Amino acid sequence: MILDISQPVRGGTPVWPGDTEYAFDLAWTRKESGSANVGRIRMSTHTGTHVDAPYHFRDDDDRVADLNLEAFIGPARMIAVDEESIGTSELERYDLEGVERLLIRTGSWRDRTVFPETITYLRPDAARFLAEKGVRLVGVDAPSVDPLDSKDLPAHGALRANGIHILEGLVLDRVEPGDYELIALPLALEEADASPVRAVLRATP
Repeated sequence: MILDISQPVRGGTPVWPGDTEYAFDLAWTRKESGSANVGRIRMSTHTGTHVDAPYHFRDDDDRVADLNLEAFIGPARMIAVDEESIGTSELERYDLEGVERLLIRTGSWRDRTVFPETITYLRPDAARFLAEKGVRLVGVDAPSVDPLDSKDLPAHGALRANGIHILEGLVLDRVEPGDYELIALPLALEEADASPVRAVLRATP
């Protein structure tokens, strides 16, 4: 069974305040083209469920097309953490030894029809702890791994320094904690700082 853990992308999908809102229309209709409808979209690269590339927060770092795709497909563990923020002291309560992809359900984005005012975020000390366990990717059910008012993005930087990829905006409300196979591949956008993804989980035998 496949569990879709992506946000639907539609008109009105909430984006970071001031960012580009999603819009779709037809560049050509079947009547105009004589054969097919051809659509076009306008959107932020951070719309809905998405991957952040290091270029998002560092001018001289990897862009989306440079990312190692192996980080975004493979065994994953989902945990539920009900805290204001998440660091080593919260994560050490869980068995994460050998976990390569960690998904964290915080429940802090309750109404996905609007952008949240506050979220559960990662503290920078979590990054080294997770790297020591073998984690290569962290996914969260919030629009950022950092506080929404952060300008220096310390969790983004710490995760990058420890070789951990970032997946944001997951929908984990109906997912039971446990082990799964994750598939959340970004598009091959050579210039981009981020990419929307269709993230899914498959139950492991």
